[in-house]
Amino acid sequence: MLNLNQFAHLVALADEAHFARAAAKVHLSQPAFSRSIQAAEHAVGLRLFERDRGQIRPTPAGSFLIEKARQLLFEARCLERDIQLYQQGELGDTSFGMGPFPAATLLREVVGSLRESHPRIGIRVEINNWRLLLERLRKEDIEFFVAATADIDVSDELDIQPLMKQSVNFYARLEHPLKKRLQLSEVWSHGVAATKITPTLEATLSRALGLTQDQSLALALQCDDVDVLHHTALSSDTVIISTDLAVRRKGHSKLLRKLDVIDFPTAHVSMGIISLRKRSHSPMAREIISVIRIAADESMSAER
Repeated sequence: MLNLNQFAHLVALADEAHFARAAAKVHLSQPAFSRSIQAAEHAVGLRLFERDRGQIRPTPAGSFLIEKARQLLFEARCLERDIQLYQQGELGDTSFGMGPFPAATLLREVVGSLRESHPRIGIRVEINNWRLLLERLRKEDIEFFVAATADIDVSDELDIQPLMKQSVNFYARLEHPLKKRLQLSEVWSHGVAATKITPTLEATLSRALGLTQDQSLALALQCDDVDVLHHTALSSDTVIISTDLAVRRKGHSKLLRKLDVIDFPTAHVSMGIISLRKRSHSPMAREIISVIRIAADESMSAER
């Protein structure tokens, strides 16, 4: 039976493809590291690495075992973290992410509730578009994030839990010269501001505007700060893409008017909680997700 150290050595050699570099990575001398790999191969009765002219690469059996080893090491790190948290009598500091519109519509209530119920816990929230948040998640810089899910590929890597839907519309200031009912091309002529839009929405807009494959969709302003978008619409003739819930939560229902765009009906964006499928959440992350769900349910009830 192999131990966790041996599993870590196998993974290091697979990653580095070089005995000296792998040994340095796990803080062993090269002879000791080589003995560990040989002992692992002897223990399982299989050749795990091909050693051909200085090239090191896993055998099919090695590739299988190394993938399992990565999972075991990952779970071991999660277990060690949670044990430390419980030993300290704390749920543990947590980092998570939110897309622009979930942040604009849910974050204030979520953070307020958490600070009241867990005043000793440190929380870091990263607000960004889903592509960057996904990168942060894969690097384990955040435990999970909340964002639009339409363009996130479902895979064995990710766990995506539905959370809520928000209606998406075009908004302009009350005194805007645009008429009440209009075509999308008229809207675009005044300049449109939005967060980083998803490929699905970009394709829909491009079709409605009659753009060819060689033409890119031009936004007057792309910004992942919803407050900046709303301020831009209130202080200029720029039209913004926002959600009905964001407009209401920002207190702009009487300052911004929803445009009736004939060739672009109301769209809905599905929000979800995205995490790594093989990562167990920390106790505090589970608590935060519970608070987020409560805030989302209350928001959807207010929408009805």
